[in-house]
Amino acid sequence: MNIIQIEPDLWEIPKSEKPGMRVPARFYANASLKKGFDHDVLNQLTNMATLPGILEYAICMPDGHLGYGFPIGGVAAFSIQEGVISPGGIGFDINCGVRLIKTNLEFEAVLPRLKTLLDDLYKAVPAGTGGTSPITCSKKDMARIMREGVQWAIQNRYGWPHDRYRLESEGQIPWADPDTVSEQAVNRGLSQLGTLGSGNHYLEIQVVTELFDEQAADVLGLFKGQIVIMVHCGSRGFGHQIARDYIDRFSRLQKKYGLHLPDRQLAAVPFLSEEGQQYFKAMAAAANFAFANRQVITHHIRTAFSRTFGKNAAALGMDIVYDVAHNIAKREKHLINGQTKEVLVHRKGATRAFGPGAADIPDQYKHIGQPIIIGGSMETASYLLLGTAKAEAATFGSTLHGAGRVMSRKAAKKQLRGKTLLKQMAERGIMVRAASLSGLAEEAGAAYKDVSEVVATVHNTGLSKKAAAFRPIGN
Repeated sequence: MNIIQIEPDLWEIPKSEKPGMRVPARFYANASLKKGFDHDVLNQLTNMATLPGILEYAICMPDGHLGYGFPIGGVAAFSIQEGVISPGGIGFDINCGVRLIKTNLEFEAVLPRLKTLLDDLYKAVPAGTGGTSPITCSKKDMARIMREGVQWAIQNRYGWPHDRYRLESEGQIPWADPDTVSEQAVNRGLSQLGTLGSGNHYLEIQVVTELFDEQAADVLGLFKGQIVIMVHCGSRGFGHQIARDYIDRFSRLQKKYGLHLPDRQLAAVPFLSEEGQQYFKAMAAAANFAFANRQVITHHIRTAFSRTFGKNAAALGMDIVYDVAHNIAKREKHLINGQTKEVLVHRKGATRAFGPGAADIPDQYKHIGQPIIIGGSMETASYLLLGTAKAEAATFGSTLHGAGRVMSRKAAKKQLRGKTLLKQMAERGIMVRAASLSGLAEEAGAAYKDVSEVVATVHNTGLSKKAAAFRPIGN
């Protein structure tokens, strides 16, 4: 495949490379990470570029790897009038996202009580494929959660009123419509509010190890040696079923809309079609469920810390730093060919990265840019980055979302042993509670790219700016 270097760490595949490409395909990677962009990933990336109404470039971030439809790390903007919407460009776990919660506790104060705290958290926040919530949701509750997102949780005493102002879109996507969601999806969601799920989803206690921007850290309320909590999860089986429902439906509609796409996983319909709008509203309902899910988990985290340290969560300084979504599509305004236009941005395993002054950023962060929370593997560092004007100009205000896999879960389970990993992590000062040892092996550090290298790529290209780094002590 013909790959041209545009600038350091930025590569382009011309649209002449594959029949049907409407725009060039671009990906961000240094020389080492570039090796991970194999034929299958680049094939998915160039397939993205064939979708009707795509604008400027099909883009993949340095954590990119093989996905469903789009590669994980894929970003694309579409014309509202001529463009399509594709569930495979958003993902099965709609609004899978990351939340960072701070405390005023220091590492030395937490270490003696870490085991007790971790045991409490493991009981309070169900994990694993079959993890079910102690909260009983009625279908009436589900309808409200789908519409209101985090507001439902706050009104039901699972949060503080000001929590919403530290969340992307204030934790509520306003165009959600429960009538576009199947009964099967609702039934799957009834028992999953306040649960992590499986795969790479986690609740992690971390310590701040490095501050790259002291001024920004002060605004964010971070200091070296501080204990923070990172949560990574999404809409669980509820969002998965919505994605499945609409992928199946859209697959049957390709002939109706005259779409001839190179991969059935890209099944799409015109965004402004009746079916396209129904999916957009159902996707928003799943996104709102995910915001509420992370909020209920936040409540349980605060409660566990309060029990362990004998102080209420407010006295422990347990405010949310920020909550950012990936696996979502939004109507946003971006500069296209020198003109500001409203477009539909798909982010699949990629996060928003708006720069200083952007409208949809909490007031207290406007002068530093939008916080971006990047999880590494459970054995390595995680990061907090800041959005930039460069990202708004080059990638529709987007950046990476995590470390990115280099090994499939199946391969990881064959090559690695959860029991050995558990022992090795304990020796390095990382306590772990997991639903299964095989699930632990799937998420070993060896299964992921070097997160520091991936983060350095977006920092060096100006798509994001490093603000802080964290290391795990309890997962």
